[in-house]
Amino acid sequence: MRTSDRIARIFVMGLGLGLAPALGLDGTPSDGPPAAGPPRMPPPAIGAPAAGSMRMPPSGVAPAAIAPAPTTSPPPRTVGIPRPPASIPGIVPGRGQPQTRDEAFRSGAQALRAGEKDKAVSSLQYAAEHGHALAQWKLGRMYAEGDGVPQNDLRAFEYFSRIANGYADDSPGTPQARFVANAFVALGHYYLDGIPDTAIKADPGRAREMFFYAASYFADPDAQYYLARLYLDGRGAARDPRQAARWLSLAAHKGQHQAQALLGGMLFKGELGQRQAARGLMWLTLARESAATDEVWINDLYDSAFRQATDEERSMAVVFLERWVKGR
Repeated sequence: MRTSDRIARIFVMGLGLGLAPALGLDGTPSDGPPAAGPPRMPPPAIGAPAAGSMRMPPSGVAPAAIAPAPTTSPPPRTVGIPRPPASIPGIVPGRGQPQTRDEAFRSGAQALRAGEKDKAVSSLQYAAEHGHALAQWKLGRMYAEGDGVPQNDLRAFEYFSRIANGYADDSPGTPQARFVANAFVALGHYYLDGIPDTAIKADPGRAREMFFYAASYFADPDAQYYLARLYLDGRGAARDPRQAARWLSLAAHKGQHQAQALLGGMLFKGELGQRQAARGLMWLTLARESAATDEVWINDLYDSAFRQATDEERSMAVVFLERWVKGR
């Protein structure tokens, strides 16, 4: 099934029947699913994709004042991911080249661990040309980051497109599903701002489809976070903080620290209705513990909330934290 058809089907299912029951902001089951809404943000780093591992423009600060917005979504568009060339010039298995794609991948992975980047690229390209999804993902990351190869976003985009076109129907429970979801997230980032001097133009609506697919079908926490950011920023979709909060809650409960920070800030300030300072401070505390050194905005959110919180709110936040740790 073509990727565009699959995405369209998931959108219709999400709008008409609903996704799996979402978690409420306090961790309890919630009736309605997050509705589909269009998207916004750049890509990941070599190694297994983990929550918060995407390379993206710094979020800076938490969303500013949030006003109510319509909850309706425009109908999904069915546009396919541009397919890469059938072959990559210069990839010709020579003498001594591994005979199977799995052997080629193992050889490439070994070379990477040994720091032999040229040898690794050759073997990984051979495996990727023969449909090895993880080889395609590793090459996509290498070209996205300029790791062992000249940095080239278009080449990275092509490798991620191969994964999305070839493995979108994989069961979310398979070992490689996280890499497939990660490829969709990377494509979403590229579509947000486009790739300069290429046919890949900025298309927030298309980016939204990439994030939505990974967020709903694969339940990927990074995709859920980025989708929520689109609702908060109002880019490619009507601004909808409550819809954003639903996606943030799903991602936060999976340990996505950026989602924990934004959700915590919104709860602490009462931007979702009744102010929940203690619970907001709990999420902010968890986010601060996992934040990278350059994510100053998370520390700033935490420090501001902690200063404003009463002793009672701080004590209750500790109780919530203890429950969270026991639950994990």
